[in-house]
Amino acid sequence: MDENLIRWISQQALLSLLYEVSASPKPGLVDRFNQGAHKDMNFFTFMASSSSLVYFFHDCAAKGVEYADKKPIELFKDLRGLGMEAEKTMFDATGGVNTHKGLIFSLGIISAAAACCVKEKGGNRINTDEICAKVSRMTHGLCKRELDSLNKTEGFTHGETLFNKYGYRGIRGEVESGFQTVRSCSLPTLKLLKAQRSYSMNDIFVQTLLHLMTVNEDTNIAARHSDKTLMYVQQYAKLVLAAGGILTEKGAQMVNEMDRDFIEKNISPGGSADLLAVTIMLDRLSEMSISTN
Repeated sequence: MDENLIRWISQQALLSLLYEVSASPKPGLVDRFNQGAHKDMNFFTFMASSSSLVYFFHDCAAKGVEYADKKPIELFKDLRGLGMEAEKTMFDATGGVNTHKGLIFSLGIISAAAACCVKEKGGNRINTDEICAKVSRMTHGLCKRELDSLNKTEGFTHGETLFNKYGYRGIRGEVESGFQTVRSCSLPTLKLLKAQRSYSMNDIFVQTLLHLMTVNEDTNIAARHSDKTLMYVQQYAKLVLAAGGILTEKGAQMVNEMDRDFIEKNISPGGSADLLAVTIMLDRLSEMSISTN
């Protein structure tokens, strides 16, 4: 049962990476149509990066099984080394390009938390609320340790700089909250669209991304530009959704116009893309059952 669980969870993580990059068009982002506002990566770079991470997700899920009924914070600490090795593997596969650093962090934690929850609860079903609660317990105090208590005067990371400048907690805050933005915005949106049985998975993913772009404090945008550019993206996404988003002819035309605009302005909502992958993974975990054979 344990090995089936570990393999199945790692497969969902890998599939979430592949589904995210394949969804097209994604304004300013790498997809099947173009490389967005990026000159150093394309669709095939993401394929190479994704395939390099399959063993990482497997190892994270295995750690989750190992730490069942133990302190969640200790599980998180033990994942750090795996994450560092995964980053090296990713950079080797992409020739030094950062394609998935954020998702190594997010999906690695989810893989471990999901396996841990199933091992503790038994059965072959996964409850996403329990996973997110486990993630929150695993990372409790993360923002305070790494952002609120900064004593550095130089050598700031992008995340630290944005916290100091705007108060944005980025992926650290999202993870510590148990993916609050995903649970309140994108996951309900994705599930509702799927339940309507009227749209392709591609369009469901793009529409879900647009919803994320309206609310997410995307640190990738703020780091490249400013909080004003982030507000511009959020308002633009709201206008596109008001026209129906990718699900209507007018809205789809606006999505393509947005893509051209973001490429010209060098805007990449990469933080929202990462949360789309998280959304996809949590959705898949909630709807699948694990074979015990």
